[in-house]
Amino acid sequence: MSQQHEEPRPGNGTPPPSPEPGRSPYPPPESGTTRPPTPEPGATSSPSPEQPTAGSGVMTVEDERNWAFGAHLGSFVAAYVALGFLCPLIVLLAKGKDSAYVRYHAVESLNFQLTTLLAAAIAGLLVFVVIGLVLLPFIGIAYVVLVILASVAARRGEWYRYPVNIRFVK
Repeated sequence: MSQQHEEPRPGNGTPPPSPEPGRSPYPPPESGTTRPPTPEPGATSSPSPEQPTAGSGVMTVEDERNWAFGAHLGSFVAAYVALGFLCPLIVLLAKGKDSAYVRYHAVESLNFQLTTLLAAAIAGLLVFVVIGLVLLPFIGIAYVVLVILASVAARRGEWYRYPVNIRFVK
């Protein structure tokens, strides 16, 4: 009796395939586009993805998911003082070169934080003509819901694109 090999997919209970050293196991965010591979370390033998060497630029799948998760959820910490964009910016600068997956989520979160900051500023000005009183709570609720959805998707290893986002950073 022959068994067909089923390709692992997110959500069917099977883990993603092991990545080649220096490459993320995740598919590109849009069909028809490819990501440039992460540069290989200069060593003669490539480290395994489970045991990267310090400073090699190779991240484990778990590390990629954690950094992507932090890029979204970490913004809650500074959002109360209108600096929610700092966490994804720090993640982008610290780990964006090591992983295309982390860079994608950090850029997506950074754009969303900047878009939300702009929307809140405009709604704050519109408080004087009453419509801002309706917009500010709506923006706050949408912010919380969308950041949680993005954080959960990043932690599961999925590509997430905010539905309302101005692309300030590409």
